[in-house]
Amino acid sequence: MKALSFEKSGVDNLKVADVQKPDVGTHDVRIRVKMAGVNPIDYFVVNALPVKPMPHIAGAEIYGEVEAVGEHVRNIKSGDRVVVYNRVFDGTCDMCLSSREMLCRNGGIMSVVTNGGYAEYFVAPDKNVFKVPDYMSDELAVSMPVSALTAYHALKSAGVRANENVVVFGASGNTGQFAVQFAKRMGATVVAVSRKGWLKDFGADYLMGYENVKEEVSRVTKGKMGDVVVNSIGSSVWDSSLQVLGVAGRIVFFGGITGSNVSLDLSRVYSNYTRIIGTTGGSRLDLMEILNSCDKCKVKVWRTYPLEQGQEALKMLFDPSRDGRILIKVN
Repeated sequence: MKALSFEKSGVDNLKVADVQKPDVGTHDVRIRVKMAGVNPIDYFVVNALPVKPMPHIAGAEIYGEVEAVGEHVRNIKSGDRVVVYNRVFDGTCDMCLSSREMLCRNGGIMSVVTNGGYAEYFVAPDKNVFKVPDYMSDELAVSMPVSALTAYHALKSAGVRANENVVVFGASGNTGQFAVQFAKRMGATVVAVSRKGWLKDFGADYLMGYENVKEEVSRVTKGKMGDVVVNSIGSSVWDSSLQVLGVAGRIVFFGGITGSNVSLDLSRVYSNYTRIIGTTGGSRLDLMEILNSCDKCKVKVWRTYPLEQGQEALKMLFDPSRDGRILIKVN
């Protein structure tokens, strides 16, 4: 089969190669990959993270059609449209037993500790494979396991409630556009820190740029500021994230595409009763919930590349003109 792989770290080392088609174990599902997402995790896999095996195939966000199943698989059949929950987990540790498989003490992320989905075929345990509803487009389906799941779990962890103000930094990005939608569905007033007009159709009540963001948030919230602030970008907006957070507010963050080191005024944190919440990914239950309730969800796709142009797809992740998701069409 064809796969986008690398033998040495660096996006310039990515190339399409012929590799062995993966075998199907008794509890496995082999998927004919239709689309794969392009996310920061994929860029870091190719450029920085220690991965195995080598040569390595990246691609953490996988959607396709079932081609074959193992003899003990009962809930999935050939021809099903499916997505892959991309966490390796043992199912027996305290984290797994409390529905936090993404924190499994003996686990990891598929495409980091295993090969990923930038290939014509991918094999996963049946416990990681979820059927896609008929109404869901290919582009929306492929966005469920990383972009949508990460945003949804973050908002759940922050405990977003009706009538609260939710401020989303990076609102037009992979996770941001879903954070806007889910926050609106939870009954919040959504402030999108972005000038992208299409976010209004995704549920944003207010749009604003990064300049004078504190004053702008104060204006639209009548001084209340944000009850919840979502930071999907990293250190570059950390100070701004705290500035727009109201008293007894919660800031939830994931990823560090612009950096991970920040300074923190502890007196401001405790005097404002601030809660700082770090999250990563989500659980299988979270994924099931969004798959069963995303009939009104949307996704903004900027560009779709064939597998052969995967190198360019990853490079364009940081293009300042990027306006929505980047996807790789495999089959």
